[in-house]
Amino acid sequence: MAFTFFGCGPYSFTGVNQLTAKTFQVNYFQHNAPLIEPGLERYFTLALQDIILNQTSLDLVKSGADLTYEGEIVEYRISPTTATADNRAAQNRLTISVNVRFFDKNDEESDLEKRFSFFYDYDGSAQLVGSQKDTAIEEIFERITQDIFNATLAKW
Repeated sequence: MAFTFFGCGPYSFTGVNQLTAKTFQVNYFQHNAPLIEPGLERYFTLALQDIILNQTSLDLVKSGADLTYEGEIVEYRISPTTATADNRAAQNRLTISVNVRFFDKNDEESDLEKRFSFFYDYDGSAQLVGSQKDTAIEEIFERITQDIFNATLAKW
């Protein structure tokens, strides 16, 4: 029975090999989209740090990490998705895309550069301000950061 539990060595269910990776860093994600939303880059950087801290035992460091994330927000766009009979937007969509570069200094074959994107639909008569904007950004970042985690650490 001991072989069943310990025979595979220190491996986590997230896919992170605990023998090689002990630390990670998330460099500041710049906001390079044509439409700027103030503070978005800071919020995204913190959201990515939080998901890794919450789902792994890796330690967050400022430099020299085993795993490094960097990139930029490349799209922040609001567009109509459906129209009413009088040519008004019945529904709008906020889309955010982030280009991510991931480096694993212990396994260069795991390095990755990929664009991650998600959207949030809301009523066309509503303004994307206040709590509605906060909810939209939170839902989008929750999905994007989970997708980044799965692609880089969970290997899904």
